[in-house]
Amino acid sequence: MTALVRSMTGYGRGAGSSANQMITVEAKSVNHRYLEIVVRMPKQLLPLEERIKKLVQEKVTRGRLDLFLTLEKTGDQKNLVKVDKEIGLAYYKALKELSSLCQIGEEINLAQLAQMPGVIMIEEEKEDLEAIWPGIEEAVIQACQELVTMRTGEGEKLALDLKNRGRDILDYVRQIEERSPLVVQEYQEKLTQRVQELLGEIQIDESKLASEVAFFADRASITEELVRLKSHLSQMNLFLDSNDAVGRKLDFLVQEMNREINTIGSKGNDLAINRVVVEVKSELEKVREQVQNLE
Repeated sequence: MTALVRSMTGYGRGAGSSANQMITVEAKSVNHRYLEIVVRMPKQLLPLEERIKKLVQEKVTRGRLDLFLTLEKTGDQKNLVKVDKEIGLAYYKALKELSSLCQIGEEINLAQLAQMPGVIMIEEEKEDLEAIWPGIEEAVIQACQELVTMRTGEGEKLALDLKNRGRDILDYVRQIEERSPLVVQEYQEKLTQRVQELLGEIQIDESKLASEVAFFADRASITEELVRLKSHLSQMNLFLDSNDAVGRKLDFLVQEMNREINTIGSKGNDLAINRVVVEVKSELEKVREQVQNLE
């Protein structure tokens, strides 16, 4: 079955147009524990920020996503000329007063007043946010779809690598399973030999020997840990074949697998098993690193 999980790194670009505006959106995402959306856009569009974030949340569930939105006028720019009457009148009165104080009879004309700071202002026409929204929506959705497509492609590669590592770990687990029964057998043989060396011709108490071997076998048993470890590996494959955001689930699963292999290493009482345990730990660390990239 083809893996459908997604990575958290990707890029997408989208474009749309409405209300004499060309809208371009670029989306970039990287790894993050949760979903963080940062929108960078012209300040006149800030009232639309929450709407834009909601669109993104419908496509992406995890990662830090930076959205860059730009506008370009496709029609004539309309500017508004405004007059501040209060400031203009204040300038006029001040100049008249100054003329009287200085006994200068020069007349104050309109051109002089118009040049005074703040009397005449030119403002760009305010954006009709509702009129421009359809173009923004189109561009954001397109950018997110491209980003998700890239994240899905990366996710397929990661899933394949994780499945291969899972198979390698399962092979190591089987090696431990094969070796485990021999540990008790070898312990019994070594214990019997030591007792015989100590007692010489004296008869060995078989019941006490059997009791000691049984105690060792119970203490060194790793059957439950091996069963759980194999179950976790099977669960990992199920997650990798799902169409959900599984990064956090897999992260938890890897922690559980590490817990089991550590217990196996501490209970195994065998050099050969411990060597395999080291190999499993190495593979699990690589799995953990890869899982950090999944959504």
